[in-house]
Amino acid sequence: MSDLFDTGSTEPATAPHRPLADRLRPQSLPEVIGQEQVLGPDAPLGVMLASGSLSSLIFWGPPGVGKTTIARLLAQETDLHFVQISAIFTGVPDLKKVFEAAKIRRQNGQGTLLFVDEIHRFNKAQQDGFLPHMEDGTILLVGATTENPSFELNAALLSRSQVLVLERLSLADLERLTQRAEKEMGRALPLIPAAREALQEMADGDGRALLNLIEQVAAWKVDAPLDSDALSTRLMRRAAKYDKSGDEHYNLISALHKSVRGSDPDAALYWFARMLTGGEDPRYLARRITRMAVEDIGLADPQAQSICLHSWETYERLGSPEGELALAQALVYLALAPKSNGAYVGYRAAMRLAKQSGSEPPPKHILNAPTSLMKDQGYGAGYAYDHDAEDGFSGQNYFPDDMERPVLYQPVERGFERELKKRLEYFAKLRSQRNPG
Repeated sequence: MSDLFDTGSTEPATAPHRPLADRLRPQSLPEVIGQEQVLGPDAPLGVMLASGSLSSLIFWGPPGVGKTTIARLLAQETDLHFVQISAIFTGVPDLKKVFEAAKIRRQNGQGTLLFVDEIHRFNKAQQDGFLPHMEDGTILLVGATTENPSFELNAALLSRSQVLVLERLSLADLERLTQRAEKEMGRALPLIPAAREALQEMADGDGRALLNLIEQVAAWKVDAPLDSDALSTRLMRRAAKYDKSGDEHYNLISALHKSVRGSDPDAALYWFARMLTGGEDPRYLARRITRMAVEDIGLADPQAQSICLHSWETYERLGSPEGELALAQALVYLALAPKSNGAYVGYRAAMRLAKQSGSEPPPKHILNAPTSLMKDQGYGAGYAYDHDAEDGFSGQNYFPDDMERPVLYQPVERGFERELKKRLEYFAKLRSQRNPG
């Protein structure tokens, strides 16, 4: 895979040493490891190639999964001239030269597949510059990005392209790549099976990174296969991919929140640890954990919010790394607490109703009348003081006179809200008895 393996080098094939990644670069699409979801016979690229109709594409995926390779092989399959540029190093004058060369090529009867690496780094004006050349057939654009195209690319560019998601390589894919590397080198890696798997995990789904690691391991002079501990001593594990302001950040916090909502403390702890090891600010996590208590546990366990606030305070007093344990304990408590979003749903319903009802005034009987004029207008007239009523409940109406009484808060039959539901039903019964009309 050339994105797996493409170094952009112009080193001739006869050079004394070629990196393993370069030597294993696939020469045809069937040789590409992984990405069956886009390359299979019934997958988007498989269908396009079978029909002989290739459209402009955006490849979205992590590094080292084959974006450049697939683009190069697509040009080969469709007899298009392959041109590769990087948005990092290419300015407007360079783009003009690329488009002019493509026009001349087209006049001579050959099309151009323009591969743009890191396409999201082009600004809006630069992205707009591709549009006329895509529309008149001067270029067939294949862009590659590690960022979410929905946020980083212009709507006009996206409307003229098909976004294909390339996935990180699985352990099975990485094992196939390891076997291919061993065949190329003519020898097996000096690793026991557990260490072999640990090596593949170190690559973190990145095929190019795996081949670089394999090349290092293959160069070692060892008398016996190494175990996992010996491997980790000699090699540093790659840092997990985590961008605190990008997609990975939002994906992981979503996984954490939904694990808590789904009452799975093990999964919640895992995603919590993933975010911490990725460098996330524990204060951000403390804030989000407290939000979970309010949004998903609510009044089913009123203590949950206090536990979160106390864990946050404990973190502030202890600092890292000890303070993270308090946050982890709060997380486990939330995962195992009874769940209710009744108050959350009721609040959102109240906000919608407030926006719809405009400026409806409160009923006059619940308004104070500090002046004689206000008394003459009927303010406070007929107000029933609840403490003087039977059961401490008057049952009066507190909504605007012209509004039909809505039901906003609907407690669930879980945790403490079960008790609140009984109270709500009790007051509703008294209200109907004391206001039969």
